[in-house]
Amino acid sequence: MGTPVGVVGDDALADVLRDAGVAVARGSDGTVPKTDRVVAVGEDAVAAAARADGDPLVLPVAAGRGVRSVPRDDVVAAVSGLADARVETHPVLRVTMPDGTVEQAFWDVTLVTADAARISEFTIASTADRIGQFRADGVVIATAAGSPGYAHRVGGPILAPSDQAVVAPIAPFATDPDHWVLPVAGLSASVERDEATVELLVDDRVSQPVGYQESITISLGSPVRTAVVDEGQSRFE
Repeated sequence: MGTPVGVVGDDALADVLRDAGVAVARGSDGTVPKTDRVVAVGEDAVAAAARADGDPLVLPVAAGRGVRSVPRDDVVAAVSGLADARVETHPVLRVTMPDGTVEQAFWDVTLVTADAARISEFTIASTADRIGQFRADGVVIATAAGSPGYAHRVGGPILAPSDQAVVAPIAPFATDPDHWVLPVAGLSASVERDEATVELLVDDRVSQPVGYQESITISLGSPVRTAVVDEGQSRFE
């Protein structure tokens, strides 16, 4: 049956692969099997694979077009074609909190007001420049993989894989807001008003509040390799 393929995020799909003659190592409770190849079903599973130790080749399934994911019905054919797959490399964001703790994000990082109908003020900066300051409900910083998601819904562009990020205000007070495409390394975002509770979300996981005049900073973590197969969808369609 060959070398096992790890499967995380969908036990039923693991059964489909096993029934098709594929050796399978299952993940449990969100853990990622320590295999050379991992089938990650859904956005949460892809993010878990990105945070896991090792450097597996990840086949994203039903995980959005930012990673050229494969429909569930095509998984068996996609796995059989992994030996000939093209490889895309995606950055992982290392997010340093105000208290010094570090979390990792594959899709995006968001600062957003916790209360409805409340806005705050945010500053985006790099190591070289103060990029912008604006009043808004929040701000999202998305990797290329995350750029077709929420960042695109609030007006940001879709990026091809690179070490750049889309930075987009959420419901900005300005009628013609700026959006930026910036190098990931050295980005920071800070809260400039003491009028609303601002929460930090890392790949949609609520992390912690960020207070007035506190900042998060972003650097590059270890990248993730994803498989591009014929069954994968285009990020631009």
